Amino acid sequence: MESYIQRLFADRIGGSRFGKEEKIYKFEKIKRAKREAVKNNPGTALIDLGVGEPDEKAFDVVIKTLQSEAENPANRGYADNGIDEFKAAAAAYLKNVFGVGGINPETEVMHAIGSKSALSMFPSAFINPGDVVLMTVPGYPVFGTHAEWYGGAVHNLPLRRENAFLPDLDEIPADVLKRAKVMVLNYPNNPTGANADAGFYRQVVDFANRNGVIIVQDAAYAALTYASKPLSFLNVPGAKDVGIEIHSLSKSFNMTGWRLAFVAGNELIVKAFGNVKDNFDSGQFIAIQKAGVQALAHPEITAAIAAKYERRLKALVAILTRLGFSAAMPAGTFYLYFEIPKGVKGGPSFATAEEFSQFLIRERLISSVPWDDVGHFIRFSATFVATPDEETAILEEIERRLSDLAFVF
Repeated sequence: MESYIQRLFADRIGGSRFGKEEKIYKFEKIKRAKREAVKNNPGTALIDLGVGEPDEKAFDVVIKTLQSEAENPANRGYADNGIDEFKAAAAAYLKNVFGVGGINPETEVMHAIGSKSALSMFPSAFINPGDVVLMTVPGYPVFGTHAEWYGGAVHNLPLRRENAFLPDLDEIPADVLKRAKVMVLNYPNNPTGANADAGFYRQVVDFANRNGVIIVQDAAYAALTYASKPLSFLNVPGAKDVGIEIHSLSKSFNMTGWRLAFVAGNELIVKAFGNVKDNFDSGQFIAIQKAGVQALAHPEITAAIAAKYERRLKALVAILTRLGFSAAMPAGTFYLYFEIPKGVKGGPSFATAEEFSQFLIRERLISSVPWDDVGHFIRFSATFVATPDEETAILEEIERRLSDLAFVF
């Protein structure tokens, strides 16, 4: 007999059909294929190039700060909307690393329990039924998911290689612009690895002013850049008048599980975020915030992390190039995004990136993430678990597993 509870689920998560859907989502398919591949090949290690999080722990100076601060009874209570020391450290970090001055830590900075938390909260501050959110695809969907839960709609802005994986703002239909309230950006971009320049951000500021749109720039990978200095959306004149930027300590400081980020920029938007946040959480553990203060004061940590990823990414680009792929070093992030082959000579053909990704897992025990949103691309991550001594051997093994395949492009 079916429980009455089955009839009570909210429509936003499926209503009475919740839990009964047969659809298997991309990442669940990857997990299942990985389990099956490991089971069928007990003597071969799976090489995971799909994981989107750092492979190492936080640096000792940060860990030791957490340890000592966790023992301090003064840090035991609610943090609410954050401690002043972290806000000040965030403003100083923007100045020291990105050259962004004039950020008032008291009114223009707010901490968050990770950038995902911030992205999920913002829609409740701005989205009414019928409002439109402009979001890039491929991309991180959390803001859009919550916007739809509030009755809003998402208009996708495709990221194409021929446009350097930047959205074409001129393609947005006039009727969409009339209802648009927020545009969500993410640069350096996951999964493409592309970065935005000051010229693009100036276009964005002008676009926001002309159309009355708020800009939310998800800068989770902002400090992980190669061949250029880190750039903030807030570097551009007028950016603070139209939007905010979300910075995360997860990727830049190996603090993924610590769940710490900050929102910075327009005072009114930050205030709205704080108002909403008051009703969602009671703040991150003060000891973690104080460890974050220590991390933000040591940007050389990020430089060391970036050097490792750059070394690995360059090696992966070289391997793929030798195999015939069109692969190029990303401008930022720790991802390598490249187009799939049409097939393997004498073997299977691939109509989608998902098919190619499943082939790599099942036949070569190499895990990746497929993206079929705009074209057919695969994302490799340079965060595979390896000590410096093991790194070269893993990279050589990746090439060995793929070298007997005659890819067709």
